[in-house]
Amino acid sequence: MRILVIGDVIGKPGREALNTYLPQIKQEYGVDLTIVNAENSAGGIGVTPETAEELLKAGADVLTSGNHVWAHKTILPCLDGDMPLIRPLNYPPGVPGKGYVIKKGVLVVNLIGRTFMSNYDCPFRAMDALLTRLENIPKVIFVDFHAEATSEKVALGRYLDGRVSAVLGTHTHVGTIDARVLPQGTAYVTDIGMVGPVDSVIGDEPESVLQRFLTQMPHRLSAGTGKCTINAMLVTVDEATGKSTGIERIQKETV
Repeated sequence: MRILVIGDVIGKPGREALNTYLPQIKQEYGVDLTIVNAENSAGGIGVTPETAEELLKAGADVLTSGNHVWAHKTILPCLDGDMPLIRPLNYPPGVPGKGYVIKKGVLVVNLIGRTFMSNYDCPFRAMDALLTRLENIPKVIFVDFHAEATSEKVALGRYLDGRVSAVLGTHTHVGTIDARVLPQGTAYVTDIGMVGPVDSVIGDEPESVLQRFLTQMPHRLSAGTGKCTINAMLVTVDEATGKSTGIERIQKETV
């Protein structure tokens, strides 16, 4: 089984890039399931019903998210509905939405980190609890770990090695070069990267970001413009065992 996992999609430029290039990427690599992080798809922060639907129509099977999932209140009914959009599993009990979904026989889980982030429940123990309580768990399990600290991401990969098929990092928007299959068969990368403008600061218009750093004053950010980079990971999994046999970075630039 070949599963494509795509990094944070940034605003309209990112959505347009996927609309144009995702169908041919899926055909070129023989993709069976596509997971897309959608939490920055609406204007560079958050996700709306409209942007989520656009990504699904472009070819996504499952949408994951992160700390910006609540930015637009219109998405809340979708989180509790039938849309294959999930929020981090380790938010406290009682928040809208679900932290996992099963699609095409694959369990997709969203977790969020705590280091340099916020006071979420423990992602390690939340994953333990899910694997314990779920019945008839699919062999193939993919985790989108939306976290800031490299150390926390690496630690979770090691912690879940052999118990899930893949732990793939999102949130920093900068792809890392450490893609590998861990000793017990879990595919891992610290960060997939993003689908967003090349001439930007992690997807945002550079001048706005610079003003924040130079003045330390609140300043509205907007998605950058111009050609985009498309960062994704292609993971090959043995469906019989749930073990990954390969992980490959896919990186393309739009014209």
